[in-house]
Amino acid sequence: MDIFSPEKRRRIMAAIGSKGTRPEMAVRRYLFALGFRYRLNHGRLPGKPDVVLRKYRTCIFVNGCFWHGHDGCRMAHLPKTNTAFWEGKIARNKLRDADVQRRLAAMGWHCITVWECELAPKRREETLRRLEFTLNRIFLTDRAMTYSPPEEENQMAAEPDNPPFL
Repeated sequence: MDIFSPEKRRRIMAAIGSKGTRPEMAVRRYLFALGFRYRLNHGRLPGKPDVVLRKYRTCIFVNGCFWHGHDGCRMAHLPKTNTAFWEGKIARNKLRDADVQRRLAAMGWHCITVWECELAPKRREETLRRLEFTLNRIFLTDRAMTYSPPEEENQMAAEPDNPPFL
């Protein structure tokens, strides 16, 4: 049973925004403080990712555990009322998230999902350091140059096969 009246619950749910959430702001502040520059909710990309780092070809989605159905998370429990509606809604959100990430990967973008529960005060620093490490690794991996030696039959320069005079 809900502790709020239906009208109060309706107002609470209507007030939940999709942009500028507390977990998203924590990620954005951390990235900006480290010198990462980004765009927000880029409309030309599928799914309008929360944070887009073009230099790294990386999209960061900061997902709420409840709304996106984080598996195994205590914050992702279903409400006890109208469960059929919520099961369908969260299942559609999960399918949409997977489709968006598939489409972004096909376009050559990296996708990182940061879950709301990972940004709880106890785990925040570790999560944000892992995000920084991942972004730096993506940057270095994408720009790594591979060198291969030229393929020659005779690679010994000191002793040619046919000496000119002996």
